[in-house]
Amino acid sequence: MDYETKADALDAVFEGAVAAAPVTRPVLSGATVADPAKSAFVDGYLRRGSEVELKSFSGVVAADGGFAVPREIDEIIDSTLKAISPIRAIANVVRVGSSGYRKLVTQNGVTSGWASETATRPETATPTFNEIVPSFGELYANPAATQAMLDDAAFDVESWLASEIATEFAKAEGAAFVNGNGSNKPKGFLTAPTASTGDATRPFGTLQHIASGVAGAFATSNPQDKLVELVHALRAPYRQGATWVMNASTLSAIRKFKTTDGAFIWQAGLSAGQPDTLLGYPVVEAEDMPDIAANSLSIAFGNFKAGYLIAERTETNILRDPYSNKPYVHFYATKRLGGALTNSEAIKVMRFAIS
Repeated sequence: MDYETKADALDAVFEGAVAAAPVTRPVLSGATVADPAKSAFVDGYLRRGSEVELKSFSGVVAADGGFAVPREIDEIIDSTLKAISPIRAIANVVRVGSSGYRKLVTQNGVTSGWASETATRPETATPTFNEIVPSFGELYANPAATQAMLDDAAFDVESWLASEIATEFAKAEGAAFVNGNGSNKPKGFLTAPTASTGDATRPFGTLQHIASGVAGAFATSNPQDKLVELVHALRAPYRQGATWVMNASTLSAIRKFKTTDGAFIWQAGLSAGQPDTLLGYPVVEAEDMPDIAANSLSIAFGNFKAGYLIAERTETNILRDPYSNKPYVHFYATKRLGGALTNSEAIKVMRFAIS
């Protein structure tokens, strides 16, 4: 005999409460939990704006989607690669709160002197302060996609959007860090004036250049000697952490240089992740560096952490715009950043000229 008696009305109340408030359990190690905020942004905002739109279609009738249903597309969209300048990876990157960022750099430092026990101590020289003001600009991208593309479940909106914007931003900012004119964009280090004089006599903010000896080329006899001269033009404190910067065309010419005993001065990295070296210092390929030509500054050598500053004001902002250019949906991304040469003693350049 069953002595259990159920109160149907009361049970229904509790069952409804349980369904309305599910119990949240701790996540086990290795488990993957969907982020509701991320899902709402990607699936709700990026794909459809705000409201979730449900559509019905038939795979039999052509007008109702019959031609599209059997077809599939690859989930990964291939694209042509862009040359991205790696200056950000070797420069000094700081996060700032406004575009009014200033940086003080001292020159010459504090001097000292010797004296006997009872001799007077005259005043010694004090450092010279130089104010560096990075040139800021707003970097933007405005890619677009049709609503039909966004509705396609096989199209990874999040990865596509992040990849497109990140790649384009890296390409644009890399060019500005090298050759930017400072007008609504960072000022590149190659736009600074140059002189052949040393650090003691050269004005602050002027880079020192070493002449190749030939207009638009290396010397035909012992061309590697000028590279050695460029290395030692950089004072020892800056050589710790120094890097070569040049494009692939220039590097192609240098890789053929040999010492008198026939050894190449360029050495490949001995293991994965290790950079190639030139005269013992790592080489960075930056396609925004100029090709070798008359009076070109095609090779830079220096400590870019000490010599060049990249200032970022904000994170990348993205605005979804489905109205301006129907039926396309634009994703307007902006970012404020600046850049400037901070220490002209920390970077040296080679000028392909007679002097």
